[in-house]
Amino acid sequence: KKNYYTLTMKNIIITGGAGFIGSHVVREFVRNLPQTRIINLDALTYAGNLENLKDIENEPNYIFEKADITKPEELKAVFERYQPEAIVHLAAESHVDRSITDPNAFINTNVNGTANLLNLCREFWPLNPDHQHGNFPNEKRTNLFYHVSTDEVYGALGETGFFTEETPYDPKSPYSASKAASDHLVRAYGNTYGMPFIISNCSNNYGPNHFPEKLIPLMIQNCLAGKPLPVYGDGLNVRDWLYVDDHCSAIDRVLHKGRSGEVYNIGGNNEKTNIEIVRLIINILGKSEELIQFVNDRPGHDRRYAIDNTKITTELGWKPVHTFEQGIRETIQKTKGTVPFVF
Repeated sequence: KKNYYTLTMKNIIITGGAGFIGSHVVREFVRNLPQTRIINLDALTYAGNLENLKDIENEPNYIFEKADITKPEELKAVFERYQPEAIVHLAAESHVDRSITDPNAFINTNVNGTANLLNLCREFWPLNPDHQHGNFPNEKRTNLFYHVSTDEVYGALGETGFFTEETPYDPKSPYSASKAASDHLVRAYGNTYGMPFIISNCSNNYGPNHFPEKLIPLMIQNCLAGKPLPVYGDGLNVRDWLYVDDHCSAIDRVLHKGRSGEVYNIGGNNEKTNIEIVRLIINILGKSEELIQFVNDRPGHDRRYAIDNTKITTELGWKPVHTFEQGIRETIQKTKGTVPFVF
């Protein structure tokens, strides 16, 4: 039995709960916290899909609210209705390529949307300005703003080294800059107004129900359909890959056991080049490498990301359980049984 302080929380809002990571988090919380009402707040933009949650939509502690974080009046109505004790903030524009062509959409959702949520928490929660960074005893904490972010805020690495929680921010794309700005806003509200907060920065997620604009779901769906597999540049860009179920268990652990005012880096210990991944998918599906099509690299394409997850493993006892090979096989197996997205 989990003896977590948040079991006393009656209402938790998860923003972006119909999206890829969000839907997995909603499912985990609905099943693991039966006494807590889990409110899935999502605007249902192109990447949000309530079909992802069909299996839990009738659970008594699950509620869906269609609302847009860029519209304060919609958010306020949800806050008034449920009086949430905690926010798990996942709603975001997250595709680097889209941020290059339309940066304002990312600034509006990721920066202004986060500010809207923070302002409502400030309005609805009893905050103590005397509480400074890190000075929120968990056993006395009744509210929490948990901001789920990305390792891309740290910029890029060379061939060696890892991102730690102390790595200076150096975002390279409009997407990562917008996430860096939202991280700073959360920290600022904590330090200025005494708002209990936690930030986690994760590596690249993959798994079932991922919208096929990202590398892995696009390659799987194109491979299944016998379509070309577009690979940027030389295919040697490196990412640390985190299976979405492992990320969910980390979010659960951070929400319940993490210390307020802290940052936790969540990584999967699975560094792979893009071309390695594409070749593995081809191999698993029994297709030909002739499908690979190298295309012009995208502007400002960071060469390598990798996370040092020592802090969360030593302080909170979390670690990823999926190897990349296990996770990708499970993802492919579950993708083959679904209807592909139609563009």
